[in-house]
Amino acid sequence: MVSGRRLGVAALAGFIALMPAASPAFAGSPALTTGPLSAQVSGLPFVSHVSGLPLGSPLSGLPLASHVSGLPLVSRVAGLPLASHLGGLPLAEPGAADEVVEGTTFSKPLADPGAAIDTVRADEWQLQALDLTDAWTYADGTGITVAVIDSGVDAHHPDLEGQVLPGLDLVNTKTGDGGDTDPVGHGTTVSGIIAGRNDDSTGVVGIAPKAKILPVRVLDEDNRYDDALIVAKGLRWAVDHGARVVNLSLGGSANSPALAAALDYAFAKDVVVVACTGNVSATASTNHGVWYPAREPGVIAVAGMERNGTDLWSGSITGKETVVTAPATDLVGAKPGGYWRVQGTSFAAPMVAGTAALIRSRWPDMSASDVINRIIRTAKDRGAPGRDDAFGFGLIDPTGALTAVVPEAASNPLDNTPPAGVARFGSAPAPGEAQSAPSGDTGQQPAAVVPGTNSGGWAAPAAAEAGGSHRGRFIAIALFVISALAAAVTIRRFATTAG
Repeated sequence: MVSGRRLGVAALAGFIALMPAASPAFAGSPALTTGPLSAQVSGLPFVSHVSGLPLGSPLSGLPLASHVSGLPLVSRVAGLPLASHLGGLPLAEPGAADEVVEGTTFSKPLADPGAAIDTVRADEWQLQALDLTDAWTYADGTGITVAVIDSGVDAHHPDLEGQVLPGLDLVNTKTGDGGDTDPVGHGTTVSGIIAGRNDDSTGVVGIAPKAKILPVRVLDEDNRYDDALIVAKGLRWAVDHGARVVNLSLGGSANSPALAAALDYAFAKDVVVVACTGNVSATASTNHGVWYPAREPGVIAVAGMERNGTDLWSGSITGKETVVTAPATDLVGAKPGGYWRVQGTSFAAPMVAGTAALIRSRWPDMSASDVINRIIRTAKDRGAPGRDDAFGFGLIDPTGALTAVVPEAASNPLDNTPPAGVARFGSAPAPGEAQSAPSGDTGQQPAAVVPGTNSGGWAAPAAAEAGGSHRGRFIAIALFVISALAAAVTIRRFATTAG
């Protein structure tokens, strides 16, 4: 016969083992805190800080995913001036999840503000390709705020003076500059494409030149972020501060429930969200498909088009989630201190965000669902007839979106890709109210996360069996009662023995 003491210990152990988790287990703070490990600029690797090596030092002798200062080389980031080549070294171990920012080529500056820069306006070939002069006769972006969640924005660039609202800096919170400075230039270029001024004849003019930019800085000096939670926080803040369109020229290979929840919050607040599909890595052995958050259902995922208007840019990642395409090559952009030539889907996305601003400017009460519906229904078909994995619905047509007769959309027309239920427009929680990650995302995990890192910003939900919660609770209560009885018997026996 089992003694009371053993029965009590066994029951207590069983109770502890079967006790359900109290809350989901979230990944901790970003592990990559010692600075960026590597970056990629349109296929040319770029190294910034590697165990004390000078800027741009070659690493051709290092093996795949070599450990530098104890951290694996898993990041692919770009948006910085061209630097030394790494001799074809892959920047990410196959299967490793990584957070990347839009791959871009930046060449030498074109001109300084105030110089003879008439060629800048002349070099904006997308203005003619998208027939924007005609589009501006219907709308110019007046009254619309577009959030640029990026590296910050140079609010005092001549092309953006007076266009930038007070924003938020989530990277350097001590300066209090509100995201209106840009140590990289990426966010300034994106903002110029969206809302560069057209009240003069020089410099960059945007797709929606009368729109306002709400800057939210989430990218550090190396144009990267280590955890998607910072993007999620910035997105929620932008939505709560008046953004009606949001541009996300960034992304990564891993899903993020926290960012998915923030996107759901934006959709519920009737906000249009645009994101780039990402760029092909010239050095990585595999590409993980359309970046996240562009592949989230409900987001307008934008791929890049060549200047000829018929061919997909060879550096653009595409897939079934691709929604539309926009010009992405041989573009001229504003940057702090001047201008430069850029390419990448980072700069195709803001053209679509600007188009959304034009539509909302002409019809201020139009729902986000109808704005998206207009963009996809009026796109100029490219590639295979109808929507395809390369071009999506086709090349954007701002004038068509502002003039065509388009039926109303009952719901977000892009909310048709698993996991369903993430992009439903409707009522939203009050600002600041906690909102759990959508149930459709709880089973998704990054392909492989490097041990000790949170490079994808993924929060692992606690495992639980929905159907067995009541039975588990009953068993736990029963074992607790048994434990209490066994303890009482044991105490009484000891008391009797002592007496």
